[in-house]
Amino acid sequence: MSNQKLGQDLWHELMQFYIHEAWLLDDRKFREWLELFTDDILYFMPRRLNVQRADSAKELSQPGDLAIFDDDKTYLAMRVERLETGMAWSENPPSRTRHLVGNLVVEPVDGDSDSNNSYSNNDEVKAKTAFILYRTHHETDENIFAGSREDILRRVDGAWKIAKRTIVLDSNVILSKNLSVFF
Repeated sequence: MSNQKLGQDLWHELMQFYIHEAWLLDDRKFREWLELFTDDILYFMPRRLNVQRADSAKELSQPGDLAIFDDDKTYLAMRVERLETGMAWSENPPSRTRHLVGNLVVEPVDGDSDSNNSYSNNDEVKAKTAFILYRTHHETDENIFAGSREDILRRVDGAWKIAKRTIVLDSNVILSKNLSVFF
């Protein structure tokens, strides 16, 4: 099988993975969604700042700095459990969401895209996607979040899992009354 065909097959496989993830979130199957992550997941959403062009490297906060999300699997599981208890008053009734994911780009983790795009031996790949997350809550609350996600995907027991996710919102001010949705 040619490397180009391997790349196309992998792209299709990962696009199906992301579509499946979106439906799990929109159907509020959060426990199943958690199973898509490795045990050592870093789920990170940096703060975004308005900076001058010369300071563009400082636009996003770094891990260890103040972030919107800086979660491991234990913390993600606690967030899911909280939603399931009914004690998350801001999510009662629960939000309705629609996750749209596209613009998938896949490359080897080592970034060596000149290696004939050989994905066949990779147990890890870098995947970048664009997303729009529509959220509605109660009768009048609506939010649209747009941005990108950069994931490190790892093959575990033959299935892809997310080992690291960095979510970057296009906006730097979040106008939502709460941020209890998953990206």
